[in-house]
Amino acid sequence: MRIALIIGIGIHGLIHLLGFFKAFGLSEISPISQPISKTHGLIWLLTSLLFVSTSILILIRNEYWWLSGFLALIISQILIIIYWSDAKFGTLANVIILVAIIIGYSRVNFRNTINSERKTLFENLNRQPPKIIDEEVLIGLPIIIQKWLANSGILGKQTISNVYLAQELKLKMKPEQSDWYSGRAEQYFTIEPPAFNWSVQMEISPALNVAGRDRFEDGKGEMIIKLLSLIPVAKAKNDQKVNQATLQRYMAEIVWFPSAALSQYITWEPIDDFSARATMEYKGTKGSGDFHFDSDGNFKKFVAMRYKDANAIKPVEWSVIATKTEEQNGIKIPVECEASWELENGKWTWLTLKITDLRYNLKDMPLD
Repeated sequence: MRIALIIGIGIHGLIHLLGFFKAFGLSEISPISQPISKTHGLIWLLTSLLFVSTSILILIRNEYWWLSGFLALIISQILIIIYWSDAKFGTLANVIILVAIIIGYSRVNFRNTINSERKTLFENLNRQPPKIIDEEVLIGLPIIIQKWLANSGILGKQTISNVYLAQELKLKMKPEQSDWYSGRAEQYFTIEPPAFNWSVQMEISPALNVAGRDRFEDGKGEMIIKLLSLIPVAKAKNDQKVNQATLQRYMAEIVWFPSAALSQYITWEPIDDFSARATMEYKGTKGSGDFHFDSDGNFKKFVAMRYKDANAIKPVEWSVIATKTEEQNGIKIPVECEASWELENGKWTWLTLKITDLRYNLKDMPLD
């Protein structure tokens, strides 16, 4: 789709060049039969250059290509109106380009909205002087949680205040779906206050993509999914079920920054030698989940009774399983995971993920 757009806009731009050639007597080959003044010829040239520049900007993946494209389109349509009898069919090409421009603008606007949210996330971050984690802070925790935290490598290191990570994803939108959709996600966390902002770009087909954003902030959850970053297809906020489900997601994901297990908002109780239950309560939202480990203290699985969406009548079992563990930034974490819902007709594994980038304690939030 991107290549077709580049070629289409480029050809449309070269056709405009013929108006310049005719105005200056460089060629009589032109879709315009009537005379063209040199002034108009220069405008045809300008329009051509703007369309070609737009193609180049798309080629180099400059997300602001729509600016030059919109300017070219406006000038082009004015010329088409002036030379309507010969150039009217160029309107169809401009309409197609306009649709692409609207989608391009919507993508940038959606991303800017997310960046603004993340800026606020960092502004609200409580930047206490970092502390070195020692064995004393583990006292009182279930033995398996002490073993996990020690095994993870956080002892002797600074507490983590914020996190950035990038993920490669495979997703299924419905249980009956056979093929996986590919996606890429970015996520920011803060530990005090507990919050995250997660965004995803997912390809449904070569011509169709979906953008989504989940966030947990101030004890509340919010989710939005947009087709082509433009058309909302799902949205949930101001709902206690969503708030709780998002808080439980936050809890499950502290395995990527284990020192958050020491948060004042999380309490632990042992279940058996290899598992413990965490309960988190923050600003009126409360949820719990069970963490499971192997004999060495490596995280294996998180399980919670969680609402699937705001319309769910009752919570169902949701699990996150670690499929690969390795050391990142000196901390042992699960770098590949899969998430599943236990539905009435069986287990539905709807997500697999791989962490491709992970950074702790950023001084400033990097924005693309």
